[in-house]
Amino acid sequence: MTTPSPSDDSRERLSHASPQAFWLSRGERPEPEPRLTQDTHCDLAVVGGGYTGLWTALLAKRRDPSQDVLVLEQATCGHAASGRNGGFCSPSLTHGLANGIERWPHEIELLQRLGAENFDAFQRDLDDFQIDCGFVRSGKVTVAATAWQSDALPAAVALAQQHGEKARLLNAGQLQEYVDSPLWQSGMFSPDYALLDPAQLVWGLRRACLEHGVRIAEHTEVTALDTQNPLRLHTPYGHVTAQRVALATNVYRPLLRRLSLSILPVYDYALVTAPLTDDQLASIGWQGSHGITDAGNQFHYLRKTDDNRILWGGYDAIYHYGSSRQEHLTQRPATFAKLAQQFSQTFPQLGEVPFTHAWGGIIDSSTRFSMFAGTAAHDRVAYALGFTGLGVGATRYGAEVMLDLLSGERTERLEPAMIRRRPVPFPPEPVRYLGVQATRASLAREDSHGRRNLWLRTLDRLGLGFDS
Repeated sequence: MTTPSPSDDSRERLSHASPQAFWLSRGERPEPEPRLTQDTHCDLAVVGGGYTGLWTALLAKRRDPSQDVLVLEQATCGHAASGRNGGFCSPSLTHGLANGIERWPHEIELLQRLGAENFDAFQRDLDDFQIDCGFVRSGKVTVAATAWQSDALPAAVALAQQHGEKARLLNAGQLQEYVDSPLWQSGMFSPDYALLDPAQLVWGLRRACLEHGVRIAEHTEVTALDTQNPLRLHTPYGHVTAQRVALATNVYRPLLRRLSLSILPVYDYALVTAPLTDDQLASIGWQGSHGITDAGNQFHYLRKTDDNRILWGGYDAIYHYGSSRQEHLTQRPATFAKLAQQFSQTFPQLGEVPFTHAWGGIIDSSTRFSMFAGTAAHDRVAYALGFTGLGVGATRYGAEVMLDLLSGERTERLEPAMIRRRPVPFPPEPVRYLGVQATRASLAREDSHGRRNLWLRTLDRLGLGFDS
């Protein structure tokens, strides 16, 4: 897709957009739990109240209901990536099959099976814990906007089928049965893909935790971790002494110096339209409940909400010098205007539809585009990080991995190299910033003509990358 200059019209359609994530703007948002105001102790302290942390706490209580589990969240549960994402839930643990094959070709069958098993367990747990987050296996359509993207889709379908994934090639006519845009030439339908409501998932996990006896302290920032024996977590109003600690800090400071270069904070942005009429949806041929992504490096993701809005996000993946993690950077008017203009280019039938929400969030990207895990302090501290924007389903797997590591149990989940070995770290500044900018420019050039340049080929050989 070309990038037009944002017009006054696109900016006007954003003039009344709320800066809050659509999912978090509903009235059913729960009241926060009280902050920690005194010293306490627990069996397991979980740092971070997003998907990974809440899954860890909940599954820990299921493994041993007698243990005392405490979740420490610096703001409110789900305020960051867990409440701001697009609600796409993939069965992949490796940021997609192609990335998994490139990095772990000899283990891909195991990784595929573990991913599928985790995906099924994810859905069963939603039922068991009565978490109603609109989870539905509605499938995903990957669309091609250029000749070279279309040419690559048959091989992608064959690769998926070879490794046990269901996939079907869609020619131009068949694609119109899923969505109709003048930009998209062909597509691939992947049925084993789910959509859900991100905020309802995090609020449901939070409720289930509380019902099963997990203690949650919100507005409680952990400022330091003392790894002596016993473990001690420092907060502004009290200390927590813990037998074990699980770090589920996503993109935020991981509390272990060894991890400081392992993740990169990447800013991602999204818009949501006003509700569409049946006629408006019919004009773009989108009658199903499937999600859609395009096949570019700088890709868009889009889906419908329960009230027939369209969420439209992606494309810009912004890194700020020094790995800045600032809330004000989640508002980027230039990107919102660009996304609005691209939406009009994709769906000219909806050229007058306004946007009601425009927000951003931070993704914890790793050099291999997928999660990693490990331990510290003689296996009394565990961490799972680096989900790189495709981690809604994988967060549950990361939680199980941390609990396995902390228990000393050698399960099959711990066998893959993606768990046993940490990713190559990002370089320090200023090399990090210069490398990211060179990579972004190279990816944009590949999108424009379909060829990887020397820089990208070199990164491929080194096993390095930048992605959201």
